[in-house]
Amino acid sequence: MKRFRLRSARVPRSQPAPATEYSPSGRAEFVLSRLQLLINRRLDGLLQGDYLGLLPGPGTEAGDSREYRPGDDVRHMDWPVTARTTVPHVRQTIADRELETWLAIDLSASLNFGTAKCLKRDLALAAAAAVAYLTVRGGNRIGAVIGTGESTIRIPARSGRLGAQGVLRAVASTPTPERGGRTDLAALVDALNRPPRRRGLAVVISDFLAPSGWEYPLRKLGVRHDLLAVEIIDPRELELPDVGVLELVDPETGEMHEVQTADPRLRQRYAVQAAAQRAAIARSLREAGAAHLTLRTDTDWLIEIVRFVAAQRHARTRGTTR
Repeated sequence: MKRFRLRSARVPRSQPAPATEYSPSGRAEFVLSRLQLLINRRLDGLLQGDYLGLLPGPGTEAGDSREYRPGDDVRHMDWPVTARTTVPHVRQTIADRELETWLAIDLSASLNFGTAKCLKRDLALAAAAAVAYLTVRGGNRIGAVIGTGESTIRIPARSGRLGAQGVLRAVASTPTPERGGRTDLAALVDALNRPPRRRGLAVVISDFLAPSGWEYPLRKLGVRHDLLAVEIIDPRELELPDVGVLELVDPETGEMHEVQTADPRLRQRYAVQAAAQRAAIARSLREAGAAHLTLRTDTDWLIEIVRFVAAQRHARTRGTTR
């Protein structure tokens, strides 16, 4: 099913737009500061799983080796290194008190669409900010890979709130390709698999309207990491309004169509196909073992995150994995 956006209406010359100075960087700073305030006031303390283990401890994730010292636990002997060096070595482990989070954010042209409260791109930034500000406490690290349809941008993992703000600032300032373009979602997800990273949290934020092929990299990612998939939806992608002839433009290819939305059979077929498409996406995410969070541009994304976290907490307390 193709993605379309409504063609923007032109402003009459008799009503010129007000002459205001626009600064993309200034707007990004303002938006990020507002997001941080909202998240800290309404969502702080809700997300669980800031640490790899339930209790801080020595951990089980393999780390470096060092020479044996009197008093070390002999159960941690690193026998392969000891055999190669003829000097006793013990294997160190990574403490289960730090979390490394990686975001894969789809910012292709299809995200520059929205017919309700905001654009899908703004909602993707809000989801990234919610994950970032709630997982960077205690020295946790966060990084990101961004797909724009023309290129893939990698942002190194950084620790602390300043590091999170730097990552989000880079996401907010990423320009939209002028010629459109479609993000290779499979390659974007696979960028979190290569190089191999320590076990942590992987978050994929997209509308998942890319052609099939991203399912296998996503399943591979879910084998090693806790996986969260954030699906961004606009209501016009699920059903068409009855507004007569509607001119639609595919933002990624520039293809244009005129649709007679007054036809009830056409609107019904569109709704059926859209529902089937979303069901297929949900099934693929479920098979990948991902926790699935759906955010819509016509609802309160903060409330949706609270409901999602509450459902996850309820599931975990009953002994389930999701």
